[in-house]
Formats: sequence, structure tokens, C-alpha cells
Amino acid sequence: MYPQSSQKKFWSFKTEQELQERRLLQNYNFIARHGAAMSEEQKAAFFLSADEERLLLKQYELQLKEFCKRFEPPMPKYVVGTAFHYFKRFYLNNSAMDYHPKEILATCVYLSCKVEEFNVSINQFVANIKGDRSKAMDIILSNELLLMQELNYYLTIHNPFRPVEGFLIDIKTRCHMNNPDRLRPGIEDFIDKTFLTNAILMYAPSQIALAAVLHAASKEQENLDSYVTESLFGAAEDKLPVLIEAVKRIRSMVRTIELPQKDKVRQLEKKLEKCRNQENNPDSQIYKQRMKKMYEDEDEAELMATSYHMNASDVSLEVSHLNSSNPANMSIE
Repeated sequence: MYPQSSQKKFWSFKTEQELQERRLLQNYNFIARHGAAMSEEQKAAFFLSADEERLLLKQYELQLKEFCKRFEPPMPKYVVGTAFHYFKRFYLNNSAMDYHPKEILATCVYLSCKVEEFNVSINQFVANIKGDRSKAMDIILSNELLLMQELNYYLTIHNPFRPVEGFLIDIKTRCHMNNPDRLRPGIEDFIDKTFLTNAILMYAPSQIALAAVLHAASKEQENLDSYVTESLFGAAEDKLPVLIEAVKRIRSMVRTIELPQKDKVRQLEKKLEKCRNQENNPDSQIYKQRMKKMYEDEDEAELMATSYHMNASDVSLEVSHLNSSNPANMSIE
């Protein structure tokens, strides 16, 4: 299914350089739009750089992970994986200065709950959010359509959890490993970490799953090299070098994860509050005026539609009255 999926066709990238270029472009475009009258020195002091955006988004990825971990009722891991995909995809097309990550984060998780059929109401969802829950509900619901648009409505996500189950069943069948289920904690920990990397935007779910299995096996002092070379790819040795390289790269990404420093994150948060697009800031007057006008326009459109239907009904009644009083106007079949 994955090779024919929208995930493979439209949201899978060959190199980290390609991803970096897209993020740089979003940063450049935002600064060009909002800092046209500034000097280069003023821009550097006022706006977030692409590296600063990357660091800040990493912090919000950690928050996404913690939010899902504490969620009640307990959230299935595939819902978490889908939320990470949405969050990463969104910021390939947008700058964190345009849409604040804390607002998009919640929307990504809420949408993933719906898509993955983890049935929680919006009231149940915001009960997991600290602070003004009514405001949080408004923000999530107002951003939901935006998120789907930025994902190009490609909402189906293939996570590595299903391939993991397939590998474990196969290992039980074709290997002599004692209790392969003891690999699960290591596998799950590894997959959790891949969500903090670019791996999910670059590699197939089956490749990530195999990297997780091999990583967990090595921690348990188990060697699955012969299983991979003989059982999995004995009849397709030509594909083996590509797979080995992919697994090495995924494991390297997980091994080299950089966690942002809290002091640096606090500085960037303050900087973001000053340079963010106020039109998308629910606390700004510009945003409130824009939303007020939008609701007024909707009310006016609804009123016009109601008026039209009433007028049409009046015309219908008048025609009916004429027909009933004048037999000559009756239709002939």
C-alpha cells in the first residue's frame, strides 16, 4: 500500500538537504513579506533565523510527545505518529513565525484523532489542555481546515507500527530467537525517537520498522544479520545494499538527536512573540477584528440566503394563488 500512497508520492523526500531548502525558503519568504522596510541587521535582530525556527520546532515536537503521553483516555501510538507527520509536513510549507507551533501542535493532534478514528469529542480533547479551554477549542477548530489545506488533504499516514508486527511474527516463525516480544520496549523507544528526526519524511515505514527491530535486537545481544540477508532478502540480494544504507542512516539520525537548551528556547519564545504574524495571533486586535468581520460577513450571507428563500416562497405562493383562481393557467399534460 505504501508504494502507491500519497505519503510516498507527495510527502517523501530523498535527502535532508531537500528538506532544509524548503524550510529555508519558508523562513526567507516570511521575512521578505514582513520585513521589506528593514535593513539586514534589523531583520536578523527582529526575526527568527531558519536555524532558530528549527530549534524552536524541535522543542514543540517534544511537547507534542509529552502531551500525547499524558492524554486521557490513553492515546494509541499510531495516533501520535500521525500527529507528528502532520506537524512536520505543515512546517515544510509554513514558517513558525506565521503560525505559532503551540496552536498548530494541538490542531495536528486533534485532526489525527479524527483521521485515525480515536473517538474523543472536542470537549474531551481540550480537557487535556491547561489554561483557557474555550479559547483552545476556538483555536483548534479555526485552524483545522487550514491544516488540512496545507496537507493538501492527504491525511492517510502509514506508520511503522504495522510492519513491526509483521517482522516480529516472521522472526518467531523463521528464527530461533528466545521470546522475540522482549524486543518491544526497545523497538517502541526507537520509533518514538524517529519522530523527532527527519526519518519519517525520508524513509518507508518498513525501513524504519526494520531499523527499530535491529536496534532493539542489538541491545538484547541478539544478532539478526542472517535473518535479514537470508530470510528477508535471500531472493533479492540486489535490494540489500539500499536497505542496509537506509537502516544505517535511520539509526544514525536517532543516535544524533539534539535536544534544545531550555534557556535558548525561552529566548526564542520571547522573540517569536514579537515577530509572529499578528493576523494569526488570537490575542492581537488585528486577529480579533479579522474574525469579527468574517463572522459578520457569514451572518450577512446567511441573512441574504434566508431573504432569498422567503422571497422565492412568496412568489411560489402568489403563482399558486393565480393558478387556483384562473383555470386557464393550469398546465395541460
